[in-house]
Amino acid sequence: MDTNHSPRTVRRRRPVLALAAAALVVGGLTACATAGATEAHPTAATTAAASSSASAGSQSVTHLLTVDGHRLAFYVTPGSRRLPVIVLDAGGGLDASYWKKVAPVLARQTGAEVITYDRSGEGRSPYVPGPWRAPNAAADLAGGLAQLGVTKHVVLVSHSLAGEIATYFVRAHPQAVAGAVLVDASLPQFYTAAETERIVAANQQQIDALKGRPLTPATRQLLDEADGYGPVHLAYHQLAWPDSVPATAIVSATTPFPAGVDAQLWRQAQREFADAAPNRHLVVADHSSHDIPLDRPDVVVNAVEAMVKQAHPQGS
Repeated sequence: MDTNHSPRTVRRRRPVLALAAAALVVGGLTACATAGATEAHPTAATTAAASSSASAGSQSVTHLLTVDGHRLAFYVTPGSRRLPVIVLDAGGGLDASYWKKVAPVLARQTGAEVITYDRSGEGRSPYVPGPWRAPNAAADLAGGLAQLGVTKHVVLVSHSLAGEIATYFVRAHPQAVAGAVLVDASLPQFYTAAETERIVAANQQQIDALKGRPLTPATRQLLDEADGYGPVHLAYHQLAWPDSVPATAIVSATTPFPAGVDAQLWRQAQREFADAAPNRHLVVADHSSHDIPLDRPDVVVNAVEAMVKQAHPQGS
């Protein structure tokens, strides 16, 4: 495990990785950002809920929003609204501090507004009971961004499980997304019928064991994600990323899996996704575990900067 994790992160991630080894891939999302440029943006609807706060040592503004009846915490580093807005998202199990090596650099080097958030059950966002579904998470993200006045020119950066959120978000709002960087993301191509069946079978014993134990936030999250996992991912396998939205897929050197067929299929899925349209690219993050934002933040920053420049050419 990456020693760059804080003790809190390590404690929460262990049960997550137990399932990640059999493809219930989850990560986290985080936020820290430095003040980048001008044009702070709080709207009248959110100003009352906003407060200045430091996230992982960098100044940002916290917005505690109500989306579909529940609270979500968004962290905004102001930047120029003439540039695309960079939105960082990642898989389950971690809060907004996960991007501590990426968000401040992006804010400083691009001058763009950078947004991260705590998904339900993480960080400052209360838990919402029930099975976890990526379309619901995508709707939460869209609702929060709308309240922040972000409805177009988004560069979406999605790690691990958040690849599923990104897919549903982009399909629902293709005109809002200028481009995406998918960081070792869970992509539809991976979930063939055979692989999905294998995942469900491999995890069943562990899921049954967790059901008989006292719930913790981490195990509760895993059980929510495991509920209906097979049918959900067979349906996800049928989805296509819109051809109009450019994307860069970054795959880790090791993948989320120790070795074997799962790792091979993960790499193959990333390649198939990148090859499906001329406006997509594949990048390999050498010397990286699944935690590319922690191990190789430079790879993520370079890919996001390139996407921002592609979405906003000099002088446009």
